[in-house]
Amino acid sequence: MGRKILFTTGSMNQTIQMHQIASELPEYDCWFSHLFTDSTIINSVIKNTSIIDGTILGTHFKENSEKYLRSHNLQIDYRAEANDYDLIVYCSDLMIPKRMQTTKTIWVQEGMVDKFTVKSKVVQALGLPPWFCGDTSLNGSSNICDVYCTASQGYKTYFGGTGTDINKIVVTGMPNYDNLKQFANNNFPYHGYVMVASTDMRETYRYENRPAFIKKAVQIANGRQLLFKLHPNEKFARAQREIKKYAPIGTLIFQQGNTNEMIANCEELITQYSTVVYTGIALGKKVHSYFDIDQLHKLAPIQNGGTSSRNIANVCRNFLEYQGPKEDFVKNFKFKPALFKSSEKRVLSAVSA
Repeated sequence: MGRKILFTTGSMNQTIQMHQIASELPEYDCWFSHLFTDSTIINSVIKNTSIIDGTILGTHFKENSEKYLRSHNLQIDYRAEANDYDLIVYCSDLMIPKRMQTTKTIWVQEGMVDKFTVKSKVVQALGLPPWFCGDTSLNGSSNICDVYCTASQGYKTYFGGTGTDINKIVVTGMPNYDNLKQFANNNFPYHGYVMVASTDMRETYRYENRPAFIKKAVQIANGRQLLFKLHPNEKFARAQREIKKYAPIGTLIFQQGNTNEMIANCEELITQYSTVVYTGIALGKKVHSYFDIDQLHKLAPIQNGGTSSRNIANVCRNFLEYQGPKEDFVKNFKFKPALFKSSEKRVLSAVSA
C-alpha cells in the first residue's frame, strides 16, 4: 500500500464522515482510531471513573465507532501505535498528543461548536489545553493543525476570529450536511407537526431546565402536533417521562430514526444546540435555537450536492504530495471545489443526531 493516513473518530456522525473522506482516497493506506490522548490524568479518569462517559471519549462512543468500522472492514489502529503516519485527519483539535503534532495534520469540521464564552477566552489567554473549557467551544479555534476544513465561509470567518489562522482555513463544505434537499422526498409517515430536536446537555454535564424547554415548545406549537426527536445519547426513560408530564397527550417521541427526514416533514423546528438546525435552514423551515438565528444563517453549511468529502479528500491528497515544509503548504495551495455530476449516485449516510 501507499502512504498511510490516520482518521480519528468520535461520535457516529464523525465516524461516518471520516469513512466518506477515506473512501475518496483509495490510493492510500487508510486507518482509523477513536479519539485518544496521551494525558496520564485524562486516561486515568477514563479508566477509573465514569465522569466523561457522556463525551466522545466515553467507552460506548468508542465501542459504537469501532463496531461501525469493523462492519465496513476498515483498519483500526487505536492510539496510533501500530503504524507511523504521513497524515492525520482530526475530527477534533481539542486534544492532540504532542507526539502526533510533527506529522501533517488536517482538521475537519463535523458540526456546530459550543458558544465561545469568557471561559473560552480565559483558557486561551492562559495557554491552557483547549479541553479545559469542558465543552467544544474551542474545537476548530485551537490553531494546532496545519489545515482546517470548514462548512462555510461564515465558519471560516468565525474560526479565524476565535483563534485559528484564517490562512489555514479552507471552505470545503461539511459531509452529511451538504446535500440536505435530498431528504425532502422520504417515507417518514408523519407530516405537518412542530418538531423538537433536543440535546444531550445533561449527559455531558451541562445545565438544562428540561421542563421549561418542553413548556416553551408547547407554547410555540400552540395546539399543533408535537414531535420530539431525542439525541441518541440521552437517557430515554427520563426524557420520555418528562415529555409525557409537560407535553400534550399524543405527543410523538423518537430517539432513533432519520432526523433529517423528520425535519423535512415538519412545519417548524425547535432546537437547543443541535447541528440539525442547519437542516431546517437548508429546507426553508422556521427554526428556533439557543444560538442567534441570524448568525446561524450566516454559518449554515454550503450545499454542494454532497461533494464535501471529495473536496476534503483533495485537500488531503494535495497536502500529502506536497514536498516542501508542511508550514508552507497553505501558502501555495489553490483549492478547487469538486464538481458534482447529476448522473452520479451519491449515497450519504443518515444523520441521527
